[in-house]
Amino acid sequence: MTGSPETDDVLKTEWEIHRPAVFGVAYRLLGSVAEAEDVTQDVWLRAAGTDLRDIVNLRAWLITVAARRSYDILGSARVRREDYVGPWLPEPLLTGPDAAEPVLVDESVATAMLVVMEELTPAERVALVLHDVFQIEFARIAEVLGSSTAAARQHASRARRRVARARGQAPQAPRAERDRLVAAFRDAYEAGDLAALVRLLHPDAVYVTDGGGEVPAARKLIHGGVRIAEVLLRVLRRYRPEHVGLVEVGGEPALVVVRDGRVRAVDTLEIRDGRITAYRRVVNPHKIAHLPPVTSERSVPSS
Repeated sequence: MTGSPETDDVLKTEWEIHRPAVFGVAYRLLGSVAEAEDVTQDVWLRAAGTDLRDIVNLRAWLITVAARRSYDILGSARVRREDYVGPWLPEPLLTGPDAAEPVLVDESVATAMLVVMEELTPAERVALVLHDVFQIEFARIAEVLGSSTAAARQHASRARRRVARARGQAPQAPRAERDRLVAAFRDAYEAGDLAALVRLLHPDAVYVTDGGGEVPAARKLIHGGVRIAEVLLRVLRRYRPEHVGLVEVGGEPALVVVRDGRVRAVDTLEIRDGRITAYRRVVNPHKIAHLPPVTSERSVPSS
């Protein structure tokens, strides 16, 4: 059944209300801003060509359509990532007050969580996101997965257990503490203060760099606070950015490294027990091309 004037009226009044959720479910499932935008456009076209008058819960319907399309994409995405050069990280999503793409912000869009969810099966990921984040009933989730309702419940349960094991027992630091530590790290980084960086990094911290084979980047994980601090400062001295800005990515305080007026790297930091336990840097230009320039009065010292 094609769209109608009534459908056009519904989309005009309701689409902007529900669009963040449509984009949000696609981003959580795919970890890609570009693919989530494509899915969002597909959902709009599907809605525009559907008679919406008999749809009782439009939000749930739109989210389900987005999830079904994302589920189809997940299979091919996993194949592509098997050939990905070096570590894979999700595309950074700006979520602060000035972000261009509105999204429902919670822990499920944080880089650390998206990295964990990448280890789930596509069915587990869909079941977890739809039920635990968007409160979609398992009967609808089963339709997306082409499974029974009981199987959908099992997928979500297995996903929760796997996420809990991967995340560990240490609680995430409060937001105020995270803001303070990220700002302190930025100050020490700009100043080239090795000792201060080492103090902020956990001795067993891990450094992950996603260059995708497009730009120079470590293709293996780097372990240890001292080693990470040394590597970061060596890169700083070599490429000499104009400044390092404070932003919000996936609901978390983050850093952007700016050179020649363009964002060259996006750094997200995982903080537990008062120290940085994981430092994740995206430098793949295809993953950060959508980010607007970040200006700042502060600049990195030239010496």
